Amino acid sequence: MAAKIKKWFGNWKQELSSHKYLILLSFGFLIIANIISFLASSYVDKISTAVVPDLILGNIPSLNLDFIFVYGIVAIVLVIFFYSVIFKANELHIIAFQFSLLILVRSFFMVLTHLGQPAGARIITGLPGLLQLLTFHNDLFFSGHTAIPFMAFLLFRREKIGIFFLAASIIMAIIVLLMHVHYSIDVFAAFFITYGIYKLGEWLCKRCKTE
Repeated sequence: MAAKIKKWFGNWKQELSSHKYLILLSFGFLIIANIISFLASSYVDKISTAVVPDLILGNIPSLNLDFIFVYGIVAIVLVIFFYSVIFKANELHIIAFQFSLLILVRSFFMVLTHLGQPAGARIITGLPGLLQLLTFHNDLFFSGHTAIPFMAFLLFRREKIGIFFLAASIIMAIIVLLMHVHYSIDVFAAFFITYGIYKLGEWLCKRCKTE
């Protein structure tokens, strides 16, 4: 058993080492993407917004699911990170690039749609410092809570954990609708746009390999 672990660890280090520059570059891109997302979210929270009716939200109650909304997505992100680092070291740079692209595209769409939170939306308060700092109200289109686990599903769909991420994406989509923190178009569009971003990222990665 110890020999197997030692062999796995040696292979893991070799995979990280062989892609170290690409990993550093992709994580640098991921940091930049998150900074841009923070600025975009801050911008849409400050500008004047309009609240519009929604066919689905108008027919369902607004529920208090704050804990799942906040800590559910935190748990999903941690699972994505640790699974990628431990089991997908040779593809870590591709995974980081795909999520960077997702965050950048979402930031761009976000600043184009100046809608306020739907009527009856849950206002989440009392969170720890960093989480409170990263909590915004008008960063609506498209739903990050839906898109992040769905992107993970697309990346890991050939593995057993892919089922977990698909389920997580559907559950988070239901959660944000039940809390009225997203319009239904934010949720449904997230699946289609995320798939498009995944295919774009896949194409870009293939082009980089051939050049």
